[in-house]
Amino acid sequence: MLLEITDTTVFSPVLRSRTMKKPYAINRRQILAALATSSTVLGWHTSAMPQNWPSRSIRLVVPFPPGGGTDIAARIIAERLAVQLGQAVVIENKPGASTAIGAMAVANAEPDGYTLLLSGSTSFTVNPAVRPKLAYDPFKQFTPLAMVARAPLVLLTGAQSPYPTLEALIAAASKKPGEINYATFGAGSGPHLAAEMLAYAKGVRLGAIPYKGSAESTIGLIRGDVALGIDTLAAAAPQIQAGKLRALAVISEKRSGLLPKVPGYGELGLSSALFDAWYAVAAPAHLPVHTQNKLLQALHKVMSEPEVQNKLTQQSMEAVVGGPQELKATMDQEVVRYRAIVARANIRIEP
Repeated sequence: MLLEITDTTVFSPVLRSRTMKKPYAINRRQILAALATSSTVLGWHTSAMPQNWPSRSIRLVVPFPPGGGTDIAARIIAERLAVQLGQAVVIENKPGASTAIGAMAVANAEPDGYTLLLSGSTSFTVNPAVRPKLAYDPFKQFTPLAMVARAPLVLLTGAQSPYPTLEALIAAASKKPGEINYATFGAGSGPHLAAEMLAYAKGVRLGAIPYKGSAESTIGLIRGDVALGIDTLAAAAPQIQAGKLRALAVISEKRSGLLPKVPGYGELGLSSALFDAWYAVAAPAHLPVHTQNKLLQALHKVMSEPEVQNKLTQQSMEAVVGGPQELKATMDQEVVRYRAIVARANIRIEP
């Protein structure tokens, strides 16, 4: 049984009076009758309705609790998206089941443009690679819209660790197969896959130690309970700056401007082990083309705004202005790579 926890936040394009009276209640039969009458008198047809989109508030589902990287990105984007669309954008946090609860809520919603998903690669590529009985299919049940942000990942070790560089850690792992441990956020999580990709690229065997999340794994790294951790730069930056964690590498082709002294995977010969952390917006499958176009125009404007880009940069994220073709191509490529890693590492999560 999936436990659903929901939290909501509203971003409105206008300030509303607190003394505004609630609209009077009418029953379902009255609503249908009114719609039928207005359709006859005005000559409206169901096929023409998307042309009026959006005419009411939009629900943006975030399948993580408030306060995390995905939620922060969603709030930055939702605030400006409400202005661009002229309608309130309501953030609904639906965490649980490795994002499956929130993703299913969107997959099963009406494809009318009023329910959207903002999530990371976990929902789009990691889950379908790791979970053979996943309750939703992101390739069939979503209309991919756009990747909106990237969040660099970093390889971490404790400040008191005996491994000053990634090369030193790999050398130790080659001498002691399976004895050098790394932290995951559970079997099949992003850090689990990323570490297995690193191990495969270097021809070593590492040991996986599951933690409940970033906070616990950080404590384990600082105490020396595990030798290696993988987290977003946004989550790790405070402890790196405080001198409690050491960044061994940035999991990106090039160095990050936020950690200019830390090598990227590209210069370390680890391009085959790249694990991209990104956030994207999707809608239920079969979203009308007109609605897709309006959404894409609004998202492009939002992600091009200097204020949005600056706010994301402050959170160690990078704004992205892409489209559905780029997002679909990324999904197709990543799920193939991740399924290969899952098979090699014998990772299986049910359901």
